[in-house]
Amino acid sequence: MGNIVFLNPWAFTLILVYFICIFFCKNKNQSIYFSNMQMLHNITKHNALIVKVLKFLVFFFMVVALANPVKKNDVIINDNNGYEISIILDASGSMQEANKFGITKEIVSDFISKRKTDRLALSIFADFAYVAVPLTYDKKSLLELLSHINVGVAGQRQTALYEALYLSSNLFKTSKAKQKIAILLTDGVDNAHTIPLDVAIQKAKKYGIKVYTIGIGGLGDYNPNVLQHIADQTGGKFYEAHSKQEIQDIYNEINKLEKSKIKTQKYIKKEYYFQYFVDIAIGLLFILIILSRRTI
Repeated sequence: MGNIVFLNPWAFTLILVYFICIFFCKNKNQSIYFSNMQMLHNITKHNALIVKVLKFLVFFFMVVALANPVKKNDVIINDNNGYEISIILDASGSMQEANKFGITKEIVSDFISKRKTDRLALSIFADFAYVAVPLTYDKKSLLELLSHINVGVAGQRQTALYEALYLSSNLFKTSKAKQKIAILLTDGVDNAHTIPLDVAIQKAKKYGIKVYTIGIGGLGDYNPNVLQHIADQTGGKFYEAHSKQEIQDIYNEINKLEKSKIKTQKYIKKEYYFQYFVDIAIGLLFILIILSRRTI
């Protein structure tokens, strides 16, 4: 129950008004004479005390409800140092060989977990490209979705590599981050022919995106000249990986990049608790009514 605040704290002044009324606002009741006042006093003393306590508690909990207690939690509280990074993964049929896609997912998941203050996005390509997750701070949801992505989700026969780069670049259209990164991993060459290479590169350059390209697999699986060209034109770097350890080393190297300033927004989540105090007051009011009927 930490971080509880009252939106209407003035409501607690009503408790003072309540006690003032008890002492100065007496009811004018008709007098009834009873021959044995001591016996009458003894009979009503206990119930009268309970009724007074219940009346006060009903009033008190209604006042607390009126004060409107709220718990506030800051979701994002400060500006963070970090990158905006788009992860682009080849999910074509050839990535099934030697469990390349499974190994890549494992390494990428570890990479995502280490980028604490970054906004990350995930794009997948095979016969076509699509954005699986736009730029987000929500690493948990990103990792959950990545765990369910497998080869075949975008087809298996083609490799729309240039389309993936073009589509991923659009994620940075409104970005104000100083450092924008794309990490493109593939084991093939573009054979979908949906977007020309120079158009995809110009789109990345337009938004100031450094593209780090990673070719995995054996000799002839991918075109190193194309991947080198993409990296050179965008100010990134080209890597080749022929084993799981080499892929891990590449992502570890990229993970050592310097941090840049990203302005984030502050979100405040509010939880309202007034309804609980209203329920308590209503419950005590029912008890008070029942008890009052018995004392009549």
